[in-house]
Amino acid sequence: MAPHLDLYWLPLGAGGRSVRLNGRVFEACAAHLAHRAPCDLYHSALEGLLPDVGPFVVEMTPVARGDRRTRGAVVEGPVGARWAGRLRIFRYEVRRWPGGVIPDVAEAVASPRRLTDDPVIVRRLWDLVPALPAPVWGRDELGTGEMWNSNSVIAWLLARSGLAAESIHPPEGGRAPGWSAGIDAARRPGAPIRRPALTAILDGPAGWRSGRTHRS
Repeated sequence: MAPHLDLYWLPLGAGGRSVRLNGRVFEACAAHLAHRAPCDLYHSALEGLLPDVGPFVVEMTPVARGDRRTRGAVVEGPVGARWAGRLRIFRYEVRRWPGGVIPDVAEAVASPRRLTDDPVIVRRLWDLVPALPAPVWGRDELGTGEMWNSNSVIAWLLARSGLAAESIHPPEGGRAPGWSAGIDAARRPGAPIRRPALTAILDGPAGWRSGRTHRS
């Protein structure tokens, strides 16, 4: 197959009842404050292909147990607060996973969406993943006006790769919180790229949590 990059939209909490319920509560509160009707919430992930890599997946997930290299984890960050990141259950990871899979991909809506067949852009995105910023998940450390989450990661990568991330929208009637945060962070002139803050943990002894629930 030729090089390509596809986007998948997964309902928030696909495969996990607690995440789905918490997402509905969050959206109900956000809709009430914004004086609008609640929307369906979506989490985004990428599938791509490069001749020398093969098929690969890019996605943010909770940190799992085991050797991070087996699932392509290249970036890690804290969840909720920086101090909480000392515990594995309060850390996320971003995977650039050759031969990987997107959990619960069968629940994806209006997917896949082909973003590009340009091998230069696909390669650029592949190379950018380890350079992702790693702010606290669920907080606005970068001052974008929106929390950082999985959608921020995907939007940042697309914008930095040269794709028009601002023209990409979730399925009709849906919302992708964090998307604009990724675009804003990627488009800031001269904005420094923050390397993963937990390198010592990433390179240290294995101590990971397994699980298929998305960190959205």
